[in-house]
Amino acid sequence: MAKFRKEGGKKLPAIGTSSLPDIIFMLLFFFMATASKKEVSYRVDLSLPQATELTKLEKKSLVNYVYIGVPKINERKNNGVSSRIQLDDMFAKSSKEVAGYIERKKLAMPEKDREKMIVALKVDKDTKMGIVTDVKQELRNVRALKINYTAYQRKGKN
Repeated sequence: MAKFRKEGGKKLPAIGTSSLPDIIFMLLFFFMATASKKEVSYRVDLSLPQATELTKLEKKSLVNYVYIGVPKINERKNNGVSSRIQLDDMFAKSSKEVAGYIERKKLAMPEKDREKMIVALKVDKDTKMGIVTDVKQELRNVRALKINYTAYQRKGKN
């Protein structure tokens, strides 16, 4: 039996692109669902100290951060050049505001977790200890006694 062939050989069919938008939207949805958003934008310069004995926090939902440092360059015109306390995205006028901030955070937590709340202090390594002591005193006043200092792991023996 004879075989019939077309002249010029077989041409490949065009690639179907009808499912391409579905794939793109599926990837977009995946990345939107899995990406985490940075909660706070730093308004203070933080150069954290280094330490050798560090432990990692297990349940980050129990942690509330207080940032202490010199305002960033673009913030210095309005806020000066001395160390300031940052609570969420705002500067505190004094250390007295820390107590109210922590109380609001405690009330927003489930009741069973309130006693487990940890206050993490992210303090610039060049900050004077006086402002840190004032913040710690305000934390004592609202019975936020679990305090964590954030630091980087020291590399090497020095």
